[in-house]
Amino acid sequence: MAGSTFQTNPIDLLRLLDECHRGVIQLPDFQRSWVWDEDRIKSLIASVSRAFPVGALMSLDTGGSVNFKPRPIEGAPATAADAVPQSLLLDGQQRMTSLYQVTLRGNVVETVTPKRKKVRRWFYIDIRKALDETVDREAAILGLPEDRVERMAFGREGDLDLSTAAKEYEALMFPVTQVFDWDNWQDGFDDHWRDDQEVRKLFREFKKQVLENFKGYRVPVIALDRSTSKEAVCVVFEKVNTGGKPLDAFELVTAVYAASGHELRKDWYGDGTTAGRQQRLAETLRPAAAKAGILAGVGNTDFLQAISLFHTREKRRAAEAAGKQGKELPAVSGNRQALLDLPLEAYLKYQDQVEQGFVRAAKFLHMLHIYRVPDLPYQSQIVPLAAILADIGEDWEHDAIRGKLVQWYWNGVFGELYGSAIDSRIARDFMEVPAWLKGGPEPATVGEAMFRPDRLKTMRMRLSAAYKGVNALLMKEGAQDFRSGQRFDHTVFFGENVDIHHIFPQDWCKSRKIEAKVYDSIINKTPLSFRTNRIIGGVAPSAYLDRLEKGAGVAPPISAVNLDHYLQSHLIDPRLLRSDDFDAFMEDRQNRLLALIETAMNKRAYAGAAQDEGEDVDDELPSEAA
Repeated sequence: MAGSTFQTNPIDLLRLLDECHRGVIQLPDFQRSWVWDEDRIKSLIASVSRAFPVGALMSLDTGGSVNFKPRPIEGAPATAADAVPQSLLLDGQQRMTSLYQVTLRGNVVETVTPKRKKVRRWFYIDIRKALDETVDREAAILGLPEDRVERMAFGREGDLDLSTAAKEYEALMFPVTQVFDWDNWQDGFDDHWRDDQEVRKLFREFKKQVLENFKGYRVPVIALDRSTSKEAVCVVFEKVNTGGKPLDAFELVTAVYAASGHELRKDWYGDGTTAGRQQRLAETLRPAAAKAGILAGVGNTDFLQAISLFHTREKRRAAEAAGKQGKELPAVSGNRQALLDLPLEAYLKYQDQVEQGFVRAAKFLHMLHIYRVPDLPYQSQIVPLAAILADIGEDWEHDAIRGKLVQWYWNGVFGELYGSAIDSRIARDFMEVPAWLKGGPEPATVGEAMFRPDRLKTMRMRLSAAYKGVNALLMKEGAQDFRSGQRFDHTVFFGENVDIHHIFPQDWCKSRKIEAKVYDSIINKTPLSFRTNRIIGGVAPSAYLDRLEKGAGVAPPISAVNLDHYLQSHLIDPRLLRSDDFDAFMEDRQNRLLALIETAMNKRAYAGAAQDEGEDVDDELPSEAA
């Protein structure tokens, strides 16, 4: 029977801070820098001074399979870095660093104001206010500049000068740097006030009610033992971390690789002078007019996930060669556990091949007229796409193979199969699609995808993958701008600020009492340039078509024949648009768009019983690998 891998013990705060000072307790390298501001530090000091709980810490015993690169707590002496830590602080860095900085370290604290202005502060406790029950304890905590003089505005009198111990005694201001060892300070205080027994009595009461709370303060520590797995560390950290951004698999893998001397974060983000993979991918095929390329949304865990697919497939093939079968075969996977188990050797082996796969994915998506991250149907589908392209290499340039890849991609989009539970689908496509390209069986994504004709009526939101897919298909099939007749290659797309717009304008539809859920569907939308949409305005189609033909706002005028040709390139029947026949237009264009989708998927739409499709939502959920 498996036992618990953790224990909870209350430990003296002073002991914990001293172990941080000596390097006995350190941080895993994935922990972010200390960021608490001045007000949060004051609040923390106030809580400890009243013996109020500030939350439990979580640590991980070193020496187990989770081999993170350690680093000392910020502000610890250089000797701490030479120590071999006994435990790593997973949760509580901000609290422990703040308390260490203001107490044991004995130096001015470099922090920030709530408005993020860098400052250097010494912290004090106002003895009188701390003993006054009517005063909020936080109001008794002061932060003074580095010279320990708080100056009043505009040169007014009343500066608070604590630049010497004598001035601290006189002002009844106790330095937080002395909260664990106040004897010497008290000796000086008693000597300063030797003729005033009331003030000396006041300090004794302050020591009893405030300072003793620091010396006696105990912090609950949840200690994970060395048998704890990397996955458990990741899950636990995500559940209990109170320091801000959740920890992801990339951060843990970074810390593991750092212990072997490899700087994964530098490899991904660059070092300020050399671009990392993230920047190289974001710049891939980036048009001059665009802020970023189509791969700008590729995250570090996406990259690791693609590499993990190769590594786990290699392990599976080795097991098959050894004669293993069934449950003995390791799974091909890119889930979080697979990422956490990804050895540095595998990363180094596949890193360049996978990066090239993502570059090919950008070219593939541009070929489909998908140019911007917001227009990408599924961000998650880039991972298997890149992995497949990395695997098949230059074979993707062959027409037959590229045609199958296009079919697989559109089945994923219009079957809306990459919106949830994607980790297993990513792994399955990575195994099945390359085999299919070589003549093997049809992959599950192609076989399972279904599209219902009525789904077109419910596509109304830009977040819908299928909605974005229709827009891209129209451009890919040669849609021409109503005004200029230009096809939407990437130069025109960015140069003319192309976006998807209503064909029957919203204002016209509203004036006819047509419901938004009808006129907002993808059936009534198409890609157009910004200038063309301005000419269309909110009038009837017959009116804006007349404007275009007469050259109103356009030079030269457009012939009716050419304009009809432009409309037809958008799968619009010019006759229905010119007659302002909304209902007939919607029925006709739905059929035309359906045929377009059927061609892309290479299968007929599902003709079974209709079901309620509901409202469009953001249908792409995060991968479990994140």
